[in-house]
Amino acid sequence: MTNYTLRQLADYLSADIDSSNAGLTITGIAGLTTAKSDQISFLSGPSYLKYLPQCQAGAVMLRPEDAARYQGAKLLIDNPYLAYARLSKLFDQSHDKIERSVHPSAVIAKGVKLGKNISVAANAVIDRDVVIGDDSIIGAGCYIGPNVCIGARAQIAANASIYHSVVIGDDVLLHSGCVIGADGFGFAPDKDNRWCKIYQLGSVIIGDRVEIGASTTIDRGALEDTVICDGVKIDNQVHIAHNCRIGENTAIAANCGLAGSTSIGRNCTLAGAVGIVGHIDVTDNVHITGMTMVTKSITTPGSYSSGSSAIDTREWRKNAVRYNQLNEIVSRVKALENDRNK
Repeated sequence: MTNYTLRQLADYLSADIDSSNAGLTITGIAGLTTAKSDQISFLSGPSYLKYLPQCQAGAVMLRPEDAARYQGAKLLIDNPYLAYARLSKLFDQSHDKIERSVHPSAVIAKGVKLGKNISVAANAVIDRDVVIGDDSIIGAGCYIGPNVCIGARAQIAANASIYHSVVIGDDVLLHSGCVIGADGFGFAPDKDNRWCKIYQLGSVIIGDRVEIGASTTIDRGALEDTVICDGVKIDNQVHIAHNCRIGENTAIAANCGLAGSTSIGRNCTLAGAVGIVGHIDVTDNVHITGMTMVTKSITTPGSYSSGSSAIDTREWRKNAVRYNQLNEIVSRVKALENDRNK
């Protein structure tokens, strides 16, 4: 267990201490309703103010303007939620007991270059001419194909698969079951409507500080590379097709699907289950809400939505019937307008 004094946490966050308890020992982080006297909590927004009076935390991270609302020990900082995110790294113990060695059951091919302080877990397979940077962790059952290059401090979780010639930057985290560099969906019909496979000759290039969720798939390019730029965060069960490009610091939530040759700009967010058709561009600083279907390029920053919210089933059925009648209704309205204008 990792322990810190409140003063150490304040220094780490560059926060102000509004307390005489600078020496208080903190052993972890918890929510306002569950935190104990040796844990620190945080107020992330006004909707959680109602939980402050009963909070049992040893200390709470608050914005300065909220300091008077809590009488216990506190750290004052402009963005408590960001502070919580930064502290979570200090208390993460997921890799504390990982042995930095190569397990006897791992298969390491000829020509592989492993950096310093590497961990390769049981039954991992590392194919020929792979390069892996210092301080990286390769989980149990991973497959890393020929000519892959992985940077420093990578964490490749159990059973992830990385196909040949993929390039991955520094400080990248790939969660279990993700597949990087599988073939894109490329087929050409012949005269008998049989499908001729288009072999995917590109690769996948992943930048620094990228995180890719469990069971997410990123296809290799057909001719050029699929590119995931620095700082991109991708949730679980996302599919990114061949030749897509995802700009710096864009975040993509679960169940999104991007068709081939889609380009997403910098600092965008795609909420859950967004679908984007192929061969379009989305500019920087675009925020797409859940279940939206994007069918044409977006050239102006802002928030975009489509679809409809859940309503009573009987009302939805009535509206569905009316939706199918829209073309007829529009034609009738136009005919009435034409008659009126004669």
